[in-house]
Amino acid sequence: MDQGHGLLANKDPFIFIFSMKRVIVIGGGFAGSYVARELENKFNVTLIDSKDYFEFTPGILRTIVEPEHIKKIQILHTHYLKKAKVIVGCVKKITSNDVTLEDNKKIHFDYLVICSGSSYNVPFKEKDIIKVTRAEHLRDRYNDLCKAKEILIIGGGLVGVELAAEICTHYNDKKITIIHSKEKLIERNHEKAIKYAERFLKKKGVKIIYGERAIQKKKNFFLTDKGNKLKSDMIFLCTGITPNYDFMESNFSLSLNEKNQIIVNEHLQLIGENNIFVAGDITDRLEEKTAQNAERQAKIVVKNIIALENKNNLVSYHSKKTPIVISLGKYNGILDLGKFVLMGFIPALLKSFIEIKEMRKLKQS
Repeated sequence: MDQGHGLLANKDPFIFIFSMKRVIVIGGGFAGSYVARELENKFNVTLIDSKDYFEFTPGILRTIVEPEHIKKIQILHTHYLKKAKVIVGCVKKITSNDVTLEDNKKIHFDYLVICSGSSYNVPFKEKDIIKVTRAEHLRDRYNDLCKAKEILIIGGGLVGVELAAEICTHYNDKKITIIHSKEKLIERNHEKAIKYAERFLKKKGVKIIYGERAIQKKKNFFLTDKGNKLKSDMIFLCTGITPNYDFMESNFSLSLNEKNQIIVNEHLQLIGENNIFVAGDITDRLEEKTAQNAERQAKIVVKNIIALENKNNLVSYHSKKTPIVISLGKYNGILDLGKFVLMGFIPALLKSFIEIKEMRKLKQS
């Protein structure tokens, strides 16, 4: 095969064989793992991730109360990727045609797909504040949770609500407080979902403080901007998510918006770069940063890379409101479909089903 050209026709005029152009994927979450999996048989794919495994992030909170759950939501990248190369590490900077790793090794690419996601930006220096990022971080604090009597959760968004629900449904001897800067929990959700979540948590004894911010930690208590002192044995930070954008600053700082998300066009290409695509939490698309939307974007990226090779028209990505499933412990939950909200056991069952389905798909690939 001629390795210097994009496509060669096979005997069947409808089948094309790609030359082994190099695709680099940054990030192995929902978007990155999908892109790598779909393209590895058509391109020379390299996946660069800070960890050597895929993690079903909607399921990580359960590991704080059930450490063994971690086995159900993690799978090595090398298990589901048969041909792609996996590099465990971080990207230092990128140009229009190469990626530089932290060890200064450069890797050339024909196509780059940025799926670097987001992480928690801790505004406090104290080491005992727990970032709700990876299952392993939570699993390792299980013994601390067993001993803790007073728990403070900073942030009443989806993660804060789900974490409080996991703990209060698993233990009945913990004093749990959520401090939330807004006037409503999960404020972007339907009013029915908001009220149901609040009623559920309060019924379980969770104290919710609205309209205050945690600003300073002093010994074993937190001080709020309203002068409130909140005593705690464990502190979970569930706010302050920021995109993982550092590698963009050297050459593409103008491609970042005010939230440090990457600005993309309707085809999910980095503005001004035909061969660089972006998917997942890191994009500037105005939609909920969910696993479902990350995969929707990844599908468009895959189609467009293949379209470029085929010299076909690119496909546009359209943001839309997608269903959100919120866990309230193992046996309760909320399904928010916009105008329709379902509460109770069925949404909890649905979330478990989605987790099993996604992980089985990877394990059987």
